[in-house]
Amino acid sequence: MKKIFYFSFAAVFLIASFNACSRPDPQKRMKRLKQKAEIAARKLPPKDQVDENERIPVEVMPVARGDISKYLLLSSNLETEVMADVYSRIQGIVDSIFAEEGQYVKKGNVMLTLEAREYELSEQKAHVEYEQQLKNFQRLEKMHEKNLLSDEEYEKAKYQLKAMEIAWNEAKLKLDFTKVRAPISGRVGQRLAKIGERIQPTDKLFSVVDNSQVIAVVYVPEKNMNEVKIGQKAYITSDYFKDQKFDGWIKRISPVVDPSSGTFKVTVGVRNRKGKLRPGMFVNVHIVLDTHKNVILVPKNAVVYENENMFAYVVRDSLARKIRLHTGYEDNEKVEVLEGIEEGEPIIVVGQAGMKDQTPVRIVNVRENTLAAQ
Repeated sequence: MKKIFYFSFAAVFLIASFNACSRPDPQKRMKRLKQKAEIAARKLPPKDQVDENERIPVEVMPVARGDISKYLLLSSNLETEVMADVYSRIQGIVDSIFAEEGQYVKKGNVMLTLEAREYELSEQKAHVEYEQQLKNFQRLEKMHEKNLLSDEEYEKAKYQLKAMEIAWNEAKLKLDFTKVRAPISGRVGQRLAKIGERIQPTDKLFSVVDNSQVIAVVYVPEKNMNEVKIGQKAYITSDYFKDQKFDGWIKRISPVVDPSSGTFKVTVGVRNRKGKLRPGMFVNVHIVLDTHKNVILVPKNAVVYENENMFAYVVRDSLARKIRLHTGYEDNEKVEVLEGIEEGEPIIVVGQAGMKDQTPVRIVNVRENTLAAQ
């Protein structure tokens, strides 16, 4: 019984060790694939068969596995989700300006001041009238306590005091309105006010935008209605930032289909933490519909098109083997291959133009495969 127990324990230990060793990290895996391709480059047939100088020089990349997505590609101009125009609540003459275009302001920061002397005098006058009415009311209140004043006259004096207090508070509020403050936090998009200019409450002075919250509004064909949902992944690309992708997600979906275009409105939120994207920029919106994981991926620059068919050349025994590709999903950089090519095989990425099947080749460079990391 002890021998059986020891044997079972040893078997479990070996299986666990094998499973742990069978999951190498991605960097070691890519290094192993590159080494495999380099070994294939050194597998040359005898020199008497094909002269080395007659072989066509090529560059290869080891085929690797990775994830690839099917997506819906649409175009849009970015908009800001949070934007505010700034107006004065009172009329007056612009005295000072403290915010310029491109400057960041916090909510409540003073952006502009008006000449305040007139409003200061009005506040002081209202304060004096309130103090005068307060003392008069205090005198009448004592008389009312001694039954020397009727209830009607007492109530009238009390309301007059309240009216004076309201007038004073109103004067203080107008004085405070001579300081025009930022309604939101963000960057100044426009500064329209000028020093010395007389403005009215209807005159726009500034616009403030919050670039950290940008959106892209796209119109999706109604046939894709069942493929999109709130929270679904998306990403944004721009011709200005060629090598960058900005993560996004579906924020809102309109329940109404436009009968004239057969589309419905979808709002995509964009994570713009570094503030690189600006409202108004033209972008491409990629809405991810489905993802195939851990599949064979071939770079687009290795594909040769012939009569609407896709082919690629794989180096086997120092010969370029022409393989017809049976593809799945594809994007701008890679293609999913369903059969015919194995992981680790060296696929030709430079030198395959005009090549024929079983052409003798000489591998001069093995490129690193970065498709699986994208």
